Amino acid sequence: MLGLCWLMSVLVGLIPMLGWNQHTGSSGYIECHYLAVMGMDYVVYFSFFTWILLPLLIMCALYTEIFYIMWVKLSLGSASPPGGGTVCGKQYKMAKYMALVLFLFAVSWLPLGILNCVSYFCRSCAIPQPLMSLSILLSHANSAMNPIVYSFKIQKFKETYAFILRTYILLQKSEMTVSSVERTAEQPGPSTS
Repeated sequence: MLGLCWLMSVLVGLIPMLGWNQHTGSSGYIECHYLAVMGMDYVVYFSFFTWILLPLLIMCALYTEIFYIMWVKLSLGSASPPGGGTVCGKQYKMAKYMALVLFLFAVSWLPLGILNCVSYFCRSCAIPQPLMSLSILLSHANSAMNPIVYSFKIQKFKETYAFILRTYILLQKSEMTVSSVERTAEQPGPSTS
């Protein structure tokens, strides 16, 4: 079901890029009609400044504080290095992965936000359409990055991805499927007497 949801999201997101309900401009590129229904002031002030930049700055400040506290704790009392077997070491590893998710979010969304700001505040500045399209694509790609990052950190994600790959893509019977079928076969059926 998860794979079907991702597939449907990708297809729905790609339909406008494939030309449905779009017109090419004089430059030959497909024109984005997003700004025909959304004002640039909304896109810049509300969408970028309020929902992307402000939370990003808050999260960066919080992660800076988290890493500073961990650094102090590790340097004061623990002889084990970051990522070791201590509770603080495990928390450090988790914080590193979450910081990676935050970094990928910033790399994905800042280019589009910055280009929108340039377009809004400098009306005479010309932004190349391929650059704008790339930044839009990058912002959308952020949603696909998180499951990949989580799969490297969280064991259950790794196991589930491996199960889906073996069972549904490679069409192999997995141990989980075989064992559940065997358990079902061993259970006595309903009595007919």
